[in-house]
Amino acid sequence: MKLIHRIGYFSVGLFFGIVLLLFFLGGKKTSCDYSPDARVLKNIRIKERIFSPEAFSYFENNKLDTALVSKSLENGDVDFSRSSTDKEPCNIYLVTNKVNSAVLELQIENCDSTATIQKAILKD
Repeated sequence: MKLIHRIGYFSVGLFFGIVLLLFFLGGKKTSCDYSPDARVLKNIRIKERIFSPEAFSYFENNKLDTALVSKSLENGDVDFSRSSTDKEPCNIYLVTNKVNSAVLELQIENCDSTATIQKAILKD
């Protein structure tokens, strides 16, 4: 069998394999969150979010939109060195995200069914 025929058969098989994968996996909501940052942020995103009075007043006083929290949970980074991951019953994480020219820091208490934004600080 010539090399060109082998490449042709391989290409046809590869094409049908990709089509089958797209067909079977296309409708599923799959994600590949394997890094520690991604797993923690996804865990917080899927829970009910509660704002502490201190955090909510910080957003109001600085005229910030609370949608920045959702944006930070999508694009932010978890600072594990400044987080308390051994607390019982809820872990406390520090999430940072760059907003315009400043950095938004969120202190989030991650419990079983809720995630409470305890503090918010916007640093220049």
